[in-house]
Amino acid sequence: MKARNVLVKDYSNDDHWRDVQQDLGILGDSEKTRQLLETVEQVAPTDISVLISGESGAGKELVAKAVHLLSRRRDEPLITVNCGAIPEGILESELFGHEKGSFTGAAGQRKGYFELAHKGSIFLDEIGELPLSIQVKLLRVLEEREFMRVGGTVLQAVDVRFIAATNKELQEEVRKGNFRQDLFYRLNAVHIRVPSLRERRDDIVLLAKKFAADFCRSYHIEFAGFSERAFHLLQDHAWPGNIRELKNLVEKVIILEKGNLIDETTLRKYLDVVDQFDQKLPVRLEKPKDELEREFLLRVLLEIKSEIAQLRELIMIPAPQRYSLGAWRDELPNEYSAAPRTFSGDRTPESMSDMEKEMIRSTLIKTGGNKRKTAKLLGLSERTLYRKINKYGLRENEI
Repeated sequence: MKARNVLVKDYSNDDHWRDVQQDLGILGDSEKTRQLLETVEQVAPTDISVLISGESGAGKELVAKAVHLLSRRRDEPLITVNCGAIPEGILESELFGHEKGSFTGAAGQRKGYFELAHKGSIFLDEIGELPLSIQVKLLRVLEEREFMRVGGTVLQAVDVRFIAATNKELQEEVRKGNFRQDLFYRLNAVHIRVPSLRERRDDIVLLAKKFAADFCRSYHIEFAGFSERAFHLLQDHAWPGNIRELKNLVEKVIILEKGNLIDETTLRKYLDVVDQFDQKLPVRLEKPKDELEREFLLRVLLEIKSEIAQLRELIMIPAPQRYSLGAWRDELPNEYSAAPRTFSGDRTPESMSDMEKEMIRSTLIKTGGNKRKTAKLLGLSERTLYRKINKYGLRENEI
């Protein structure tokens, strides 16, 4: 994406509006989306710290990239750090770097993320997962613009713009003692809330078409599209997984329905699976935390079971001939060109663990071994994904 040199303020002009969306990758015609982009444009030119909040899958990382692209630091690096994916034992070294011999295995001096982001921006995703010991050190960087490498004796000056994101209620975490109040106030200089997909239903059709067009182009598939009633059904769905869930659903129905027209009846088969989980596994907020976690885990395992059944069905279907691009040609970006990958596996999972292992392996194959994308598709943190890969003994030659 190319950053704009002039901020666009005339939102009444549709051409300008489309230009802004194209530059930043934030698509939508709803009022919520317009308000979001207006806020981004107002905040981006400054160096003020930004805290982005929103549900998982709503697009917080995309908003962070938009803030950087419209800032005066656009030509400098944007370093993204997933605070929930880095083990606590090495987190300080990853953020601030270390000196040679500072700990076992430190064979040489190493720069951390803050040094790599010098003159640019640092995006701290899942900031609510930071342990308190690291929060203290992060506060010093925010206030003094300096830090010390692990095992070092010299302060390092750094010039970075702070952007943080969370799907937690940080004020509630402050009340519980899990997050420092002073750090919260420093990060929360400007708060940008990313609306959930159900708050911007007018954008669903546009997003579904974009995801379908991108996917069809990547895998050389002709897709007959969605019927109007199918679009209405998409707009009526609750989308607890937000944009990520919509994207996954669009790609799944295109594959499993072999590019045929998706009407209301066909689409309902895929949406009803989620509805059944909602009915059987209600999650009420007044329940104890451990009980909520158990119910959520059961929900995920049932979803994995459904996904594996659909993948097995796909595996047994003979590979179709390559489709010619037809009805969606005008909407397909030219820069995409990738051969489709196939899912492997020929045995029936015998337990929940087998199903989870198979789902992780199949998703790794789909993403070409990209663990970050795999974690997002599965709704897991990268730390959890790595732990499960080790647990199930998944090797590179299996992916």
